[in-house]
Order: sequence, then C-alpha cells, then structure tokens
Amino acid sequence: MPLWLRERSWRQSGSAVFLSLPVPGVRVTAANIFCTDRYLKVSVPPFLFEAILYAPIDDTKSTAKIGNGMVFFTLYKKEVGLWDSLTLENASKEELQYLRENAVLKAHEKAKEEAEAKKVIKQEHKKYALEATMKLEEAERKRIEELKEQERQKVTKELELWKNQQKDLENPKKVQKEEQLHGETEQLKEKKKEKVNKTNIPSEETLKASLRPTKGRGSHSMFSENLKEEQLPAPRSSGTIKINFTSRVFPTALRESRVAEEEEWLHKQAEARRLISADLSELEDLKEEEKNPDWLKDKGNKMFATGNYLAAVNAYNLAVRLNNKLPLLYLNRAACHLKLRNLHKAIEDSSKALELLIPPVPDNENARVKAYVRRGTAFCQLELYAEGLQDYEAALKIDPKNRTIEKDAEKIRHIIQGTMQNS
Repeated sequence: MPLWLRERSWRQSGSAVFLSLPVPGVRVTAANIFCTDRYLKVSVPPFLFEAILYAPIDDTKSTAKIGNGMVFFTLYKKEVGLWDSLTLENASKEELQYLRENAVLKAHEKAKEEAEAKKVIKQEHKKYALEATMKLEEAERKRIEELKEQERQKVTKELELWKNQQKDLENPKKVQKEEQLHGETEQLKEKKKEKVNKTNIPSEETLKASLRPTKGRGSHSMFSENLKEEQLPAPRSSGTIKINFTSRVFPTALRESRVAEEEEWLHKQAEARRLISADLSELEDLKEEEKNPDWLKDKGNKMFATGNYLAAVNAYNLAVRLNNKLPLLYLNRAACHLKLRNLHKAIEDSSKALELLIPPVPDNENARVKAYVRRGTAFCQLELYAEGLQDYEAALKIDPKNRTIEKDAEKIRHIIQGTMQNS
C-alpha cells in the first residue's frame, strides 16, 4: 500500500499557486510527476500524492523544482482570482473518478498530438536536409564541370602551342630533305641516259622472235591476259564459348574442410536479418545511431546513472532486440530490475548473461562476478538465501580478494544459521 503524503503547504496570488511538498528519503525525478489542467499526481514509491485542483491551471507554463527532499510547484492559473482551497472539496467519488480519468485521457491525447507534430517536423527536417543536399551536390557538380572545362581549354592551348613549335622545327628539315631528294633524282636521270646511250639497238627479226609466244604445256607470255589469281583459303567461321561459374557468397574458393563453418555463418546471418526485418516496421522512425546496440547500451548506462531506471530498461530492451548475443545488455538490465524490485526478471537476465559468458576466460571474469552477485542479491531479496549464498560463493571463487563480496556472503551465512536455529 502506498503512503499518502498529507503534509503540504501552499500559498497563492491572483495569477499563481505555490505548493511545497516534502518527500523525505527518496529520489524524485520528472518521470514521477504527472500534471494536467485539473489533476496533479506525484508517485515516488512508497509515497503518493494526488490532488484534483480547485480550478484549471496552465500546465504548459507551470513548473516543478526538485531538491533537498522537497518538490516546489509553481502553478499558473488560467483565470485570475483567489481560490477557496487547493483541491476540489465536497466532490463525490464518481466526480473525482471522472476528473481523474478525464485528466489521463487528455494527457494521452496531448502526448499523441505532440508525437504527430514531432513526426511532421521530423519529416520536414528530412525534406529540407534532402533539398539542401541536392543543392550542394548540384553546386559541386557545376564546379567540377567548370574545372574540367578550364582544364580542357588549358590542355588544348598547350597542344596547339606544341604543334606550332613542331611545325617551326620541321620546316627547315623538310626544305633540306626536298633539296637532297631533288639532287639524287637528277643524278639518277643522268645515269639512266648514259646507260641508254651505251645499249645496242636490236634488229627487227630479233624483236619479232622475242615477241613470238612459246608453245608448250603450261607456257604463257608475260603479256597473257589469262593469268590465274592466287587462290586464298576462306576465313574460319566465328563462334562463342559460354562458361558458367558456380555462384558463391564468399570470395575464396570452395573447400570441403570449410563447408560446415561457412554454412553456420550463413545461418547466423540469415537469423540476424530475420530478427531485424521482423521489427523493421517499428524501427523505421529510429535514427541511424538508435539502431546501434552499442549506442543504446551507452544510452541505457547514462539513464541508469541519473536514476531513470525505466528509461534504461527500455534502451536495453531495444538493444537486445537488435542483438541478443551481447551479455553486457542482460547484465546491465538485471541491475535496473534490481533497482525496480523486478527480482524474477533480474534472475532471468543474470542467468542469460552467464550463459553468454561461456567459456569462462580471464577477459570476462569481471562480468561473471557481477552476474553472480546480482543474481545472488535477487535470490536473497526473495528470501532464497541458500541459492543466493551459492552465487556469492561462485563469485568469490572467481575473485577471492573481493572483501565486499566476502562480507556479504558471511552475512548470508549468519542469516541461514539464524533461520535454522529458530526453526
């Protein structure tokens, strides 16, 4: 049963109400406070405060300050005036129940509207970011095209200059070569004339005899028009050879000794993809870093450090859905369940962490000690001292120099002995 907080003090002005609520010995966070225009609730186990306000307030402007075991509220009135009392008095249970349910319903509707507005803003931001990225890419593309054009013009000018230089160098050589060729031609003509003059002119009969075609099989004249052209073989016909390779996921060649290992790896990858695709509809609105189990683990650690254990559990839950093979996720979630007094869940998470920490190696000694201690603590809080002592002794075997664990184990032994004596 919760303990109702009866002690409170309040004062008011025409526009605001100032309420002081003492909360001794517990840690209060913003998650423990619920406020609407007519309903105010503070739930900090084991304490509870609930009030149906006398008149509506502006819950968007109202504030709450937490510190030194006190919660100080500043509630701004929607209508200026003085209240006869802080809460609505002489109201029936049905009216109070209606106001309470109406406040919760309004809070849900407001949260839904804020979520829709946040989603719209997020889509607008994505659209703006996409447009900005496209503009930047377009500007970068134009800049690259301009640089290419400038470089092309520069290279073209350099090529033209080089060609002109080559022409200037080749002109004298060309003139010299033409003169040398002309001189050699003149020399050849003169030699030919001298040879013709020295040659005897043949007689008419000799000329006729030389022109008479020879008779005989296979004989022919050099002036014959029936010369046979050389016969060449026809070109070979073309063809296509098709080669098919066996498809493989791995870049290496297939080896019989590695078949079982490769199949196991493919099975694990398929299982991981199936788990992720099963929750794909729920993960679409998450940011890219929120899909990283390590990032979610760090986020949960920060929430745990600030005392927001429920938010830490939610972060670890999402991380486990993304990767259920990380023992630290179960180990940290077990610590949150201990704080929230979810003892059976703490035992389950600690046991799962110990399963994933097999085989025991020096690198996971610290994690195994924490898992045994947290499961032993949960057992002891459930008054299962024998099981708790076994876990503490297992932790001592791993870390025998840990005095804190040794003292806690000794206390559990005394409790067990006292229980046995009383029985």
